[in-house]
Amino acid sequence: MDTDKRRAALIDMDGVLYDSMKYHTLAWRQMMGEYGLDIPRDEFYLYEGMTGTATIDLIWEHEFGKKCDPGQIERMYHRKTEIFKELGRKERMAGADRMLETFRSAGWERVLVTGSSQASLLDMIESDYPGAFGEGMRVTARDVTHGKPSPEPYLKGASLAGVAPERCIVVENAPLGVRAGKAAGCLTVAVTTGPIPREAFEKEGADMIFNNMGEFADSLPGLIQSLEAESK
Repeated sequence: MDTDKRRAALIDMDGVLYDSMKYHTLAWRQMMGEYGLDIPRDEFYLYEGMTGTATIDLIWEHEFGKKCDPGQIERMYHRKTEIFKELGRKERMAGADRMLETFRSAGWERVLVTGSSQASLLDMIESDYPGAFGEGMRVTARDVTHGKPSPEPYLKGASLAGVAPERCIVVENAPLGVRAGKAAGCLTVAVTTGPIPREAFEKEGADMIFNNMGEFADSLPGLIQSLEAESK
């Protein structure tokens, strides 16, 4: 394929490939409760895409008016990770396999771009979605200085794919992720797999919004055909 016509899909993990956000929010709430902080569970959906360090710092500043000590952050995030792992294996998101296969069949590069560093999920990707991502085609919280909503993760994903950002599709389920994708210059799709209202994604400028992954997977062949026709 002509390198000028190559395209890439930059795909989030939690809430896109795995129905895992309900477990993340439960783990966050339980961990914060152990530290004496009563944070509503649904609030953590709004922080999805941020690194764990950024999430803890944000909450700490809001509650105490100062940043959290780095050692404290490490202990808190370690505890959150323990709780998340104790909650057991996370389900694959219905429709995600069809989405990935459609991108693969169309010859698009695929890059995993996640604000998570949760090894219990990252280690499952290859067995749950074999061949979905090439070697090294991952951007995690460990690979960036600034997590979402900074455009850095998606710019790095586009760079790994060797594709200009404007020729990439971002697939997200969080408002901060949508903001990051738009700031990177990518066509950005939001899939509302959590309790966040559609209006939050509209506010962030999502180019397309789908009710679930199955709906997006159904629409994807036509979307790819339309985008590729524009390149001819």
